[in-house]
Amino acid sequence: MKTPPRLQSLVEEGLIDTVVRQLMSGKEAMVYVVRRGDETLCAKIYKEATNRSFRQAVDYTENRKTKNTRQARAMAKGTRFGRQAQEAAWQSAEVDALYRLAAAGVRVPQPHNFLDGVLLMELVANAEGDAAPRLNDVAFTAEEARAHHATLLTEVVRMLCAGVVHGDLSEFNILLAQDGPVIIDLPQAVDAAGNNHAKRMLLRDVGNLRDFFGAFAPDLLSTDHGPEIWALYEQGALTPDTALTGQFKHAEGPVDLGAVIREIGDAQDEEMMRRLRMQQ
Repeated sequence: MKTPPRLQSLVEEGLIDTVVRQLMSGKEAMVYVVRRGDETLCAKIYKEATNRSFRQAVDYTENRKTKNTRQARAMAKGTRFGRQAQEAAWQSAEVDALYRLAAAGVRVPQPHNFLDGVLLMELVANAEGDAAPRLNDVAFTAEEARAHHATLLTEVVRMLCAGVVHGDLSEFNILLAQDGPVIIDLPQAVDAAGNNHAKRMLLRDVGNLRDFFGAFAPDLLSTDHGPEIWALYEQGALTPDTALTGQFKHAEGPVDLGAVIREIGDAQDEEMMRRLRMQQ
């Protein structure tokens, strides 16, 4: 196929040879299957992120460092330069997270390069060598659901031990490769220690996994891994090899009404994004 303009610089730099086909087009990015020598890779071209609300963006970007004070001031004022800097920071956050998590042994696509707003990375494939499907496109037996759920909990723990929370983990951004699930889409990843919303996002990520696989294995619906994982993390007792029980005794006390309202708002945002992804 004809090389899209945004990929031309990668061809000129010798990072890719040819563009095979378009793999996916969403509101945040377009993904193409490309070739480099004997390798088949994928190229993710970022779009302007118009589907993120300001509140969501603030939650995810809290405590992210900017290159200089000029950028920080421009981003705070919402100037054109500031918006460009903010979008560049959003894109580089995924690149940084991928390199960090791949080094920690987390099952994510192996990044290869990042140039002109295009992320070149491993193509996650199924047993036939084709692009792997998302979890939401696959049906599982109860046994398979429990196995994949356990695998992904291990990956969430490994991510947290590396200091990262995905922030938007669900069946829509996990691929089922030949050798098991692979986590994708990390521009909203947050620093576990530096973001005040990290706990809430971790609990939501783990809850999404429970709810999805619980549709195939109902016994998973009674588990409570999220609070257990976060409590161990706060205690400094969490390691990638920590044995989880799925049980947690919640402390009794006054209800934080503000937190409840915030959770409702987050659930509404999540449902809206879920519907958008299903439409895509």
